[in-house]
Amino acid sequence: MKEAPARHVVAVGSGKGGVGKSTISLNTALALVERGAKVGLLDADFYGPDIPLMLGLKQTRPLERWGLWRAGGMRLEPVERFGLRVMSVGFLLAEQQALAWPGQMVEFVGRQLVHDVEWGELDYLVIDLPPGTADVQQQLVRLLPLAAFLLVVSPQDVAHLDAKRLWEMLTSERVRILGAIENMRGLLCPHCGGHVEVFPEVSEKRSLWRLGVERLGELPLDPALTVGGDRGQPVVVGAPESAPAEAFRALAGRVVRELEQPPLTDA
Repeated sequence: MKEAPARHVVAVGSGKGGVGKSTISLNTALALVERGAKVGLLDADFYGPDIPLMLGLKQTRPLERWGLWRAGGMRLEPVERFGLRVMSVGFLLAEQQALAWPGQMVEFVGRQLVHDVEWGELDYLVIDLPPGTADVQQQLVRLLPLAAFLLVVSPQDVAHLDAKRLWEMLTSERVRILGAIENMRGLLCPHCGGHVEVFPEVSEKRSLWRLGVERLGELPLDPALTVGGDRGQPVVVGAPESAPAEAFRALAGRVVRELEQPPLTDA
């Protein structure tokens, strides 16, 4: 087994797409940077590597400036942005290029992204995984035997159902699950400041929480999150006084506290 690329590795995943997983990965990583930690962010979402866009990083000639030859083969250099060291599948593709690699190629590239990046010394490596439980996700999880997992879910029956499928996969692989964050939990009215529920409440018996998953926090729907990502200014750095930025700082604090606790082992 290769040495872990950081003191703590946190894999962020979801059962389905569209729940804000990349937004949470990025802003949580930036909140960890704010705490004075050395942090790397690996965008391993082969289906939609959006982190470069969300950081204002554009790439039209794949690998030309990201690769660096070292003894023993190719080493990849992360890019630094807002104090965060970043590597992405998107750096290996032109901005609008579709991924058309066979499964074995995806496994090879995933292994290289995990183990062959010149991260330097890291306290935390946050890894944004593709959504779902297909072969690609299973391969990436097996490359990360020492990682702790953060689940992202939205308040919808289908999102909780797919999150439970992911929980089942992770449990079968004996992956440590830190807990879950529920995104898009209501909307703060811009006129009165009241809380408005957008989605019908998921019943307790159908929810992810019934499995005993720790609820690490909730994030409301907020246009600032989308605007910041589209402009390459994530909300933690672009709107540091905002409620979402404070929510991400609280989430980062919960993640740090969970990681400092030793994982439970079977008797």
